[in-house]
Amino acid sequence: MNRAVAMGAVTFVALFLATSAEAAGATREVHGSADAFATAGVVLAWAVLRAPKEDDTAVVIRIDADVQTYTRVEVVGKDPFTQREERLQPSIAVGGPFDLKAPRSRFADFPRTEIRLWRSGSVPHDTPPDLVIYYLGVPDTTPEVAQAGDLDQSLSARIARARGESARRAP
Repeated sequence: MNRAVAMGAVTFVALFLATSAEAAGATREVHGSADAFATAGVVLAWAVLRAPKEDDTAVVIRIDADVQTYTRVEVVGKDPFTQREERLQPSIAVGGPFDLKAPRSRFADFPRTEIRLWRSGSVPHDTPPDLVIYYLGVPDTTPEVAQAGDLDQSLSARIARARGESARRAP
């Protein structure tokens, strides 16, 4: 068998396996690429709410999942070395945007943040999520704000911008 035929066969098998996994309901993982991010059915934005004492400084993630696309969401922090997990937001029904607030210090022990979303109403522990958006640490470009009013304004504006950019990219 010549090299071109072998490469063609390998490519075919890889595409077949990828398509089979997707058809079988495999979890799609997406690396969150910025402090504001949108993909089909979900938009999110990060911010840091500074406090006078560093121990009181928090990271806030606004998650806005489309209720027509996803029915459940949970957020988990993971240690990528030990695979130990900490639930930041237990599984809840999607009901519109919400803010998840966690101490900034938490990201030292659990630097991988996974936002897990399910399309069906099945219990998340019985089925793998349909989509996982993951981050390794707090995005470098995450803005820091000192006032709660500035936090809401920053998150809302960046959610709207990410949603608009996503709509322009869609075919």
